[in-house]
Amino acid sequence: MNQENHQEKQSLIEFPTDFNLKIMGAEHPDFVSEILKAIQQHAPNTNESHVKLRPSSGGKFVGATVTVHAENQEHLDNIYRAVTSHPMVKVVF
Repeated sequence: MNQENHQEKQSLIEFPTDFNLKIMGAEHPDFVSEILKAIQQHAPNTNESHVKLRPSSGGKFVGATVTVHAENQEHLDNIYRAVTSHPMVKVVF
């Protein structure tokens, strides 16, 4: 694959954009605040109003959709890495 084709594949998302991260983790009272801390390292304007929660049917896990404002692909990748490396996070998609 040449560099031109590689760049075309990366440009499928138009930036800047609001992007929904879907995050799954264990149910914990600090889950939202901890996830926000990780995201705010790269997107400081993200706050609780950008989070929608869905508890699992068994109550052991929680799903969060967090809308982040990403300026470019590198910015989005940095946010994604911060969230996926957090110990409370099981899956991000």
